[in-house]
Amino acid sequence: MVSNPASIPTEAANRIKLVIFDVDGVLTEAGIFVGSTMDGEHLELKRFDIQDGVGLKMLIWAGLKVALVTGRPSQATAIRAQELGVECHQVVDARKLPVVKDLIEKHAVDWEEVAMLADDIPDLSVLRRVGLKAAVLNATEPVLDIADWVALRPGGRGAAREFCDALLRARSQLDDVIETYVEERSQP
Repeated sequence: MVSNPASIPTEAANRIKLVIFDVDGVLTEAGIFVGSTMDGEHLELKRFDIQDGVGLKMLIWAGLKVALVTGRPSQATAIRAQELGVECHQVVDARKLPVVKDLIEKHAVDWEEVAMLADDIPDLSVLRRVGLKAAVLNATEPVLDIADWVALRPGGRGAAREFCDALLRARSQLDDVIETYVEERSQP
């Protein structure tokens, strides 16, 4: 287990072409708000960290493919994925492996070219196979035990951004992505 956010090995980072994020517990704090409208319609709300979202966008700007794979279908997750412009795969029974196998085939990558940021046992079937295994600070022990890299922040509180920055830094792309962003937004 590696805990330094800047310590993703360059060789491993440079292999990555597809980055997968779990949602609940990784992009959120693992809590949900459940309620209903006045008409009795089910309502589920989630809190997403804005800086995490910028991190996912930075991966895209660097030329990487990004996908959300979650075992808890939610309209809030679908909306957030659409806002970020990332693929979103929501599976009812938490069987993530078939979905990720399809993603690997779709994007013509190998397991070693995939990174995943995870937090709990529903992620293990995928996490055990990917080339770069990453975990949020508050991940469960089975996930932490196999992680190559562990965030210093918990899920939903900047862990995803920390991972994105570390991955881009290891690929020597972080500064360029930031400068491109700043330059593009400095134009009238």
